[in-house]
Amino acid sequence: MAEHPEPRPSHPTAFEDLLAEGASVPTDGWDFSWFEGRATEARPSWGYAVSMAERLGRASAVLDVQTGGGEVLDFALSGAAAKPTTAKATDKAAEAAEAADAAPAKPPLLTVATEGWPPNVAKATALLRPRGVAVVAAAEDDPLPFADGAFDLVVSRHPVRPHWDEITRVLRPGGTYFAQHVGPGSGFELVEYFLGPQPDDVHSARHPDRERADAEAAGLEVAGLRAERLRMEFHDIGAVVHFLRKVVWMVPGFTVEAYEPQLRELHERIRAEGPFVAHSTRHLLDARKPG
Repeated sequence: MAEHPEPRPSHPTAFEDLLAEGASVPTDGWDFSWFEGRATEARPSWGYAVSMAERLGRASAVLDVQTGGGEVLDFALSGAAAKPTTAKATDKAAEAAEAADAAPAKPPLLTVATEGWPPNVAKATALLRPRGVAVVAAAEDDPLPFADGAFDLVVSRHPVRPHWDEITRVLRPGGTYFAQHVGPGSGFELVEYFLGPQPDDVHSARHPDRERADAEAAGLEVAGLRAERLRMEFHDIGAVVHFLRKVVWMVPGFTVEAYEPQLRELHERIRAEGPFVAHSTRHLLDARKPG
């Protein structure tokens, strides 16, 4: 989502209009620019896309797993976008210079991406084909359609779930898995507003310590693991609707019609008290295949 910009005055304010707008915005890809002025989310301090760009400069064969619309990989290959930051405004010229410095000195000889959702496959293909990247349609739970030891770098930003055995299999000995994952209880203030209290095993899913153990059980050596908890704000109910339509696993089966009473109540709460606050969790995982 956007990173704490000033709210824009042009969006609708009536409940029905906000619902209609949030329900009509396209949800393909992982471009969250629509949320500018409507919702914000602080970014992890490590700047994953810039860090990925640095890794690409040292790799010869790269796989991006669950690329979404290809936006993060496109940034990492180009170095042309701004580095993710937290709420503090930054100097755009400095950001551009930093991103340019982080761009690979030369692109990898081979870069491939996978994606399972057909609208995202089409979007990623259109975005990444000019960069020579092949986008392979592959369901998230299927084996990766590549030979053993095909890549020296596997990257992923927010995979639905990491398939550690497959990641290990397609990495060459000495290769690296470098990824940013969604952590435990991410956005659960919003989830539990709609679904009620969740059991402990749901809260603890995606815990970084569990993922470290799973990665090691698959044969990887975890060289680095960092985690952060980050503030999210929703400034209107249209942003809530769009977010839940886009990030479909937060409230499975979400529709405006099914949750209209809760949406109306939350709309009134935001109008009376200000933005609805939740917290996302993220962790950065750097793992190596021995050899």
